[in-house]
Amino acid sequence: MDQMPIQGQQVYQLSQFWSSVMVEMRQPQDFKTAILPLARIKKIMKLDDEVKMISAEALILFSKALEIFIRELGMRSWGHTEENKRRTLQRNDIAMAVSRNDTFDFLIDIVPRDDIKSTQRPEEEIRPMMVAPEQLYYYTALQQQQGVDPQQPMMHPQYMQQQGQDIYGGAGFQQPMQPYI
Repeated sequence: MDQMPIQGQQVYQLSQFWSSVMVEMRQPQDFKTAILPLARIKKIMKLDDEVKMISAEALILFSKALEIFIRELGMRSWGHTEENKRRTLQRNDIAMAVSRNDTFDFLIDIVPRDDIKSTQRPEEEIRPMMVAPEQLYYYTALQQQQGVDPQQPMMHPQYMQQQGQDIYGGAGFQQPMQPYI
């Protein structure tokens, strides 16, 4: 398992986690000893005006669901920490775990986007666009004018001139080739 890529390890760990949760849930348990404080959970549940009474069974079930939720979020956050070759869990790790998994979409309003640090390359290492933003309209107009298929990608004019193509739609107009990447 040491040679497995980090993301592969995370998938494996999550599948093992859910397998162990299923085994755990099938075993009889003493629900009187909860990991999370039941009174605190009940207090938070009662913050909703529509909640009048909470049964003991619902409280225990909710406590167990919260425990599983916290463990899964912690595992996913720790996975992001390991991806960044760190040994300290940070806020942005939790934010990334929330943003990467659709199950945690309800937390997007709670976890600020500012905490999500990009793991992409620094700005100077990113390749610039082949086309300047002010030229994008020109290409669209050129495609419409000449009846070029909009699904067919256009190439940069300098590259097309180097290839000997007439970029202004003269008699010798050729459809652009696939862009060179």
